[in-house]
Amino acid sequence: MLSAAEIIERHSKPGELFQKLEKNQVRCLACGHRCRIRDGRSGACKVRFNRGGVLRVPFGYVSGVQCDPVEKKPFFHVRPGSAALSFGMLGCNFHCGFCQNWITSQVLKDPKAAPYLSPATPGALIEAAGREGAGIIVSTYNEPLVSAEWSAAVFREAKAAGLTTAYVSNGFASSEALEYLGPWVDLFKVDLKCFSDAKYRQLGGRLGPVLETIRSLHKAGIWMEIVTLLVPGFNDSARDLSGLAGFIRSVSPDIPWHVTAFHKNYRMTEPRDTAPDDLVRAADIGRNSGLHYVYAGNRPGDSGDLENTRCPKCGELLVERIGYRILSCRLEPGGRCPRCKLAIPGRWGSLK
Repeated sequence: MLSAAEIIERHSKPGELFQKLEKNQVRCLACGHRCRIRDGRSGACKVRFNRGGVLRVPFGYVSGVQCDPVEKKPFFHVRPGSAALSFGMLGCNFHCGFCQNWITSQVLKDPKAAPYLSPATPGALIEAAGREGAGIIVSTYNEPLVSAEWSAAVFREAKAAGLTTAYVSNGFASSEALEYLGPWVDLFKVDLKCFSDAKYRQLGGRLGPVLETIRSLHKAGIWMEIVTLLVPGFNDSARDLSGLAGFIRSVSPDIPWHVTAFHKNYRMTEPRDTAPDDLVRAADIGRNSGLHYVYAGNRPGDSGDLENTRCPKCGELLVERIGYRILSCRLEPGGRCPRCKLAIPGRWGSLK
């Protein structure tokens, strides 16, 4: 019986995001760790590994495929109500105690994680999107930066087929990875987990590269929405949230910020679950910091108006939601407010 490591190695190929170093060592360039990997060893993610001075990377498989509303990713400023085909692989460059997808993301780090996978091709995923009526295809579930070459291969074919492409990531990217992915990615969701470098290090990363990713994506014109999972006692202090919201505002007040509810999961079972009042408080901090579009998630119907999109100029209700369901969309073609004609930022496409 093959081990998890052997299964993963069988579904790999020589990568592109790396540099050759002396003595058969390589420098992986897929994420902010920029791991220096000796021959026979793997990087922090455990799924990119050095064999004879060549970095081998995940390729040609999926660990999960599902079609969901685009709001579930969450993208609230992208074609409301559209279907998005999501696919994921194995591995992650972080080790968050509150991970919701740890069964696949923590493979080779946690013995309880499962190396389930199924062989796939980019063409098969494009065909699946067509069957599901999905005009958007999303690399998600695990951390897609650790399988950037696979995402790029899928996205090249997706773009040729007229699909919109999206990345759901922790944002701990290298500049080389963003440049590599840039021509093929239309949408990017970044998890900004907190505004403390010390706390980021507890999760296995650093704050600086994530902030730089956000700046770079905005500068490149890639549509971005930011999510913060609100964990009581970890990242919900007024100081932390004010710093986080203030940073987003400094990049652009038009970047949507989603504050979502934590539920006890994986290794983080001590904090209480996030209450609706917590979400409202965080959203108030975001709005008071000057952000135009602040949303609450994971508590459908419990956070008042915080699932809806309103015009920041005149207050008109533009998109009404509950959970991932669109109740109404009043945006005019091109994404304009019907009352004051303000152009609402996003990728609205052909509105129904």
